[in-house]
Amino acid sequence: MMSKDEKAEQIIIIGGGAAGMMAAIAAAGKGRRVLLFEQNEKLGKKLYITGKGRCNLTNDSDVSQHLSAVVSNPRFLYSAQTQFDAQATKDFFQQLGLPLKTERGNRVFPVSDHSSDVIKALEYECKRLGVEIRLNTKVKELLLKTEDTQQDSEEQKDKAVNAVAGVLLADGKKEMGQAVIMATGGVSYPSTGADGSGLSMARRAGHHVTDLYPALVPLCTKEKWTAQLAGLSLRNISISIKNGNKKLYEEFGEMLFTHRGVSGPVILSASSYISHYLTEAASLRLEIDLKPALDEQKLDQRLIRELEQAGIKHIRNVCATLLPHSLIPVVLDQAGIPKDRRSCDIGKKERMALLHTLKSLTMTITGTEGFDAAIITRGGIDTREIHPGTMESRRIRGLYFAGECIDVDALTGGFNLQIAWATGYKAGLSAG
Repeated sequence: MMSKDEKAEQIIIIGGGAAGMMAAIAAAGKGRRVLLFEQNEKLGKKLYITGKGRCNLTNDSDVSQHLSAVVSNPRFLYSAQTQFDAQATKDFFQQLGLPLKTERGNRVFPVSDHSSDVIKALEYECKRLGVEIRLNTKVKELLLKTEDTQQDSEEQKDKAVNAVAGVLLADGKKEMGQAVIMATGGVSYPSTGADGSGLSMARRAGHHVTDLYPALVPLCTKEKWTAQLAGLSLRNISISIKNGNKKLYEEFGEMLFTHRGVSGPVILSASSYISHYLTEAASLRLEIDLKPALDEQKLDQRLIRELEQAGIKHIRNVCATLLPHSLIPVVLDQAGIPKDRRSCDIGKKERMALLHTLKSLTMTITGTEGFDAAIITRGGIDTREIHPGTMESRRIRGLYFAGECIDVDALTGGFNLQIAWATGYKAGLSAG
């Protein structure tokens, strides 16, 4: 049985997700006793559903590319990403006996295509290193103490500071520790247990939590015709999102229509940049260039040629060479052209209206599908209150942060999990 002093020396980790398990492994690897609390019935509940259940665990690119994919506070992550980069992540999992493969966009997956294999590898390593895991255990509060510390400056010398002493569990029991690592996640996918309680805990302890927004989330539109197109995917299109005359985001790629609006890669990425504007403005404008490879002059020449060749055929037949079948009525309606208009009767005014609609199919964004559908949370513990070189709190000695609870988020493609691995490793190593 452990003595009271031995318990006081242990490292406590709150949260058994990607960052929490990595932090536990890093700290235990330094020979420290580690106690991990997870409020769910199993570890890695959110990790299980990432990458549509396949677990896109990193992106096989260099640090600069990873940081360029970070939306919020990329500079804060430089130290962590440099110490534990994508190659380190690949080496780590392969050394645990997990074969990996790299797919389109440098996305790295387990060869098995099963996220459960990633979780099993992490859980096995935790147990091998002696990490004590307590499931179905919720942490209610951080326990703090005041201690004297020597500072470099005269004005801070011998100043009393807050330090972590342990945690208070929901059942009223206390667990003491030398360090606490918070890896409690954000508020996205609440079905996985992400309830924001960790952020509230940090706030009560004196930390500032920035505003929270759903990120990598489908967008809702005012137009109801998107429901008629639900499931239709558009490739090689270009989008731009504007607030009045101000362009907030533009991208080329693939998107998808849903019953409530739009989704798909370019839309999910856009949401990370524009979701906070939706609380300030009544709506934003989404413009889709359905033919980005053709400028207006070349597209007009093509329309003239095809209209002439079509003769008395209906305009919808001409559009069949340009658009998916289900999208034709929407485009013609937006252009103000009856679908049974004969091609030979299309004048310059209607032709230009069709051209402008093809180059700028417009919708009104009214909101997002919320945290229930968001892959990641934008916002969290203010990075200005965390040492980037150690992940330790600048306010509370011995308190560390890792993963989604920090105000950092990135685009899809394995970048967010890489943040979890890198910050978890840095926090665990520093605490250990």
